[in-house]
Order: sequence, then structure tokens, then C-alpha cells
Amino acid sequence: MSNANKNDKSSNPVPTIDIILSENSNRNKVLIIKRKKDPFKDYFSLPGGFVYEGEKVEDAVRREAEEELLVKVEPTDILGVYSDPNRDPRGHIMSITFTAKITSGELKAGEGIAELRWIDTNNLTNIKLGFDHSKILTNYQTWLKNRGTYWSSK
Repeated sequence: MSNANKNDKSSNPVPTIDIILSENSNRNKVLIIKRKKDPFKDYFSLPGGFVYEGEKVEDAVRREAEEELLVKVEPTDILGVYSDPNRDPRGHIMSITFTAKITSGELKAGEGIAELRWIDTNNLTNIKLGFDHSKILTNYQTWLKNRGTYWSSK
């Protein structure tokens, strides 16, 4: 590959964020959303979205929560970074996955969301999850016990 191709921004991975919101009384219960559009239309996933150019990832977490969930959140931890080039059918899209807490507002389905649902991460067998979100939620279960940081190949 020539240096010109290596520096071509169109060939670089695209950053996104995913948000794990847990219930205050039960950290095993997390919020998932049912997607209204592709990829993974009618599947569930974690709330999240693209990081805009010039935006900090923490600010993307706050913005996406307001757009999708109509609440204000504050990021609390980074669970990990998921960068498998095949995790998203749209291309090489990597996710920085945060845990966050709701600071104000009432949860409601916002932009692009068909449904909000609280699920127990101990029982993911009957839920159609898009992307690599079952792996992320499995890592989250381990994180609750041991903390640590996770990534695509760990």
C-alpha cells in the first residue's frame, strides 16, 4: 500500500460510542434499544452513535443519550474499545463503550428508536442483539465482578 493510501481518511476506521446504562438498584439490568433502521433494523442494541469531527467521545455519549433517550447522562467508566473490522456491516467502525448514569430527564424513545427495554445481562439468550453487543454485554458482566478493560480480541 502506498503512503498516499495509508493517509487517505476514507480508509481509516470510523469512531462511535456505545452506552451502557444500568438500573440504579440492579447493575445487571441494562437499557437496550430496538433499532428503527438498518443496519440491524428491528434488532436490539446498546444506545450510541457516531462521534462527530471535533467532538470528544465523552461529549458524544452525552449528545447521543439526549438524542436517542431524551435524558442527560454522565459517563462514569470506559468498558473498552471494540475495533474488529467486521463488527459492523457498514465498514470498519470502532466503538468506545462507556458506562454512564442518568443525571436528569425521563427515559423515552427518541431519534431512530422503536422501543426501550431493560434487560438482565445474565439472560441474553432470547434477545436479537445487533453488532457485537452480546460480546460487549458479556464483557460488562465480567467487568461488574472484576473491572478491567476490554477490547475486540480480549
